[in-house]
Amino acid sequence: MKKPAIPKTKTLVRFDKVDVSSRFDDVYEVIRPDEMSHFQKVGTTFHIASANGVELRIDVHSDAVFRIRYKARGEWQPDFSYAIDPGYSPKGPKTCQLEEKEDYLEIITEELRCRIMRNRLKVHFYNAAGKSLVKDKKGYRAYSTILSGMSDVSVEKKLDKSTSYFGLGDKSGPLKLNGRKYENWNTDAFAYGNDTDPLYKSIPFTVGHKKGRWFGLFFDNSYRSWFDFGKGKSGRFRFGAGGGEINYYFFSGNDSQDVAKTYARLTGKPELPAMWMLGFHQCRWSYYPESRVMEVAEEFRKRKIPCDAIYLDIDYMDGYRCFTWNDMLFPDPKGMIHRLEDKGFRTVVMIDPGLKVDPTYKVYTEGLEKDYFCRRTDGELMMGPVWPDNCVFPDFTKPEVRRWWGGLYRELYEEHGVHGFWNDMNEPAVFKVNHKTFPDAVRHEYDGHPTDHRKGHNIYGQQMVRATQDGLKRIKPDNRPLVITRATYAGGQRFSFGWTGDNIASWEHLKLASTQCQRMSLSGFSLIGSDIGGFVDVPDPELMVRWTQLGAFHPFFRIHSMGNNVDGAAGTDADAIKEEEKVNRLDQEPWSFGKEAEAGIRSAIEFRYQLLPYLYTLCHKLSQDGSPVMRSLVLENPDDPRYKDWEEAFFSGEQLLVFPICQPGVRDMALPLPSGEWYDYHTGEKVKLKKGYILHSAEADKLPVFARAGAIIPNYPVRQSTLDSQAEKLILHAFYAKEAAISELFEDEGDGYKYQKNGYLLRAFRQEGNGESWMLRQEREGNYQEPYEKTALILHGLPFKPQAVEVDGKSISFKYSKEGVLTCEIPGKFKFVEVKK
Repeated sequence: MKKPAIPKTKTLVRFDKVDVSSRFDDVYEVIRPDEMSHFQKVGTTFHIASANGVELRIDVHSDAVFRIRYKARGEWQPDFSYAIDPGYSPKGPKTCQLEEKEDYLEIITEELRCRIMRNRLKVHFYNAAGKSLVKDKKGYRAYSTILSGMSDVSVEKKLDKSTSYFGLGDKSGPLKLNGRKYENWNTDAFAYGNDTDPLYKSIPFTVGHKKGRWFGLFFDNSYRSWFDFGKGKSGRFRFGAGGGEINYYFFSGNDSQDVAKTYARLTGKPELPAMWMLGFHQCRWSYYPESRVMEVAEEFRKRKIPCDAIYLDIDYMDGYRCFTWNDMLFPDPKGMIHRLEDKGFRTVVMIDPGLKVDPTYKVYTEGLEKDYFCRRTDGELMMGPVWPDNCVFPDFTKPEVRRWWGGLYRELYEEHGVHGFWNDMNEPAVFKVNHKTFPDAVRHEYDGHPTDHRKGHNIYGQQMVRATQDGLKRIKPDNRPLVITRATYAGGQRFSFGWTGDNIASWEHLKLASTQCQRMSLSGFSLIGSDIGGFVDVPDPELMVRWTQLGAFHPFFRIHSMGNNVDGAAGTDADAIKEEEKVNRLDQEPWSFGKEAEAGIRSAIEFRYQLLPYLYTLCHKLSQDGSPVMRSLVLENPDDPRYKDWEEAFFSGEQLLVFPICQPGVRDMALPLPSGEWYDYHTGEKVKLKKGYILHSAEADKLPVFARAGAIIPNYPVRQSTLDSQAEKLILHAFYAKEAAISELFEDEGDGYKYQKNGYLLRAFRQEGNGESWMLRQEREGNYQEPYEKTALILHGLPFKPQAVEVDGKSISFKYSKEGVLTCEIPGKFKFVEVKK
């Protein structure tokens, strides 16, 4: 019998509006919905089907939140997500109407209109007034093969010229995403550049702006995903993934903050960090032996540079075995940690997921016996090199593995007294292969929904830090745990801090440090920072100072570098390295750049410690409603051309506006300020705009920072460590405004969970001026008693010469300068202060 000829070109067959392509090695289908055949409304859920069997499901979670799912064929996938907060519960819309039209169905709530076209089940969104937000262009498409199954799903929408997109979490490049394409696949991106993609974290969430209208789109799919904002073809916005299903949330908001808070309600919020976690932290690869660690600590106190934590990188371990100590380098770790504590330092150590294959290593043998490590699809253990030459990797998608992993911290955390843990290399990274990670054919339990690494890769680091946080909470339930991660997925903000990975000591990366942290903050992950000064290479003194000044506004405030690490044998199985051979050639401590730079770095760190009550209050608000700690100036109005050259500028909370200096030798700057009245935060002087700009002279020892009129910014006196003592005084910097304005201050013990049981103090300060007087009122909530009795009030911009100051009706003494600054001391529990002309 004659064999059929192998086709030289593919043959397309049209079958029920499904493209079927035949090849000798495989057959694939391109599946798109055709005409709507029927629909059903069940409560606030809408089931819609096409004639060729494609199904669309729309769940209306609230007036402003819609969930969209498509199914090409077969069964719906299990409704399971690591991204969605387990505590999230749709509140339901106030109203939800369905209107049937000739060409479409329309779901109408108080805030959104969702139009489903009868042709191809395309989905269009409009605001309540009927103004377009985003429309499908070609809509849904799925790509399936016999050998690989569903291997590509995507949605194509129209990209209007008037629409700007932002977000996506851990990305380099410009804040505005238009004209670019990005991939989400957690990657060990050592020494990444401005155009490197992908990076360490995958957060498939974007924020859109169109003519004053804001919306968000979160694509909850943990496979390798991508977003194309018009790079492949202008006029189209496409997103998709290499497997799974189209499952996205669409929501609207009044501004970018509103959209970000809705995303936080979906994916969760971090708990309030302990105060010390917001202090300054010092790290390098690596500090050892013990004498070197103590030397660094002594130097901080000797030079009076505030610092709350010192980090130990991989070389503290015995041959890179996690949860162990190198006894030659650290013969008494518990004693060392206590001595550091006595000096006001916490100790943070690194833990990686790659566990050394060693039959004498208890963690390895125990995990092997219990079958806790990842296996290839044929059952073979997944082994690969990281720091040890051969490692196994826990499957953190098994609940029993997470519990086991969390328990491994007990000796370090409880017995030795380590204060925090830094989970690195958890993309997961694998050395010596171009792929940089596991192969696809590795199994993951996925909490009862078994899958392979294509789906498990992006959530690996997230589930690792989840296991770490859970374990630390079980071991010390009265302490807030510090966990820091390099890799994560959407929702990972519930479990840890993060940093932006292995950056470079360059001015370009200084700007990247600002834009990356802004983008992460918009994407739900505000507890973020960069390796100050750059991990790779050595910064010059000016760069180091400017970077520390920027870092003072990032919640995670840490210097870290690879320190030209040539001590390669440290932590290996070779003989212990003699102490005199451990010469770390290029350090990055604050005093490593000369006296002038040291003074500038010290000043920036002291500024951070003064701002701690303000930042702590922002973190409390973040933990309550998801308000980003940082917000890009560009997001004030993406259509304002003044902001396009100032992507590095950002708001810290709502009341401070920060302009990082990201070029060397800057002297004079023309800075765009939003509408309203502003003050120079450092001088207290009211600024005067000329055509929307202020001409500002750059100073070496500080960044340009502006306070919004009406703001009250709380300060503490500088302390060398938050362990030293509680703040002895509160300083309120008030910036005069005629309009009423409210500021808040949150205080508690700084650690523990008493604040969840009324052991906190939340104060609302309301100020208002009228040209004849100025009033400040205080409302107090909670049972925490502040440790100080007196509060210093510094009022800037008072437009009249005061004759009297009264506190709760009683006159007090005050000072007034010709620059319009009034200072006085008031009791902390005042009800109202009045300044009279």
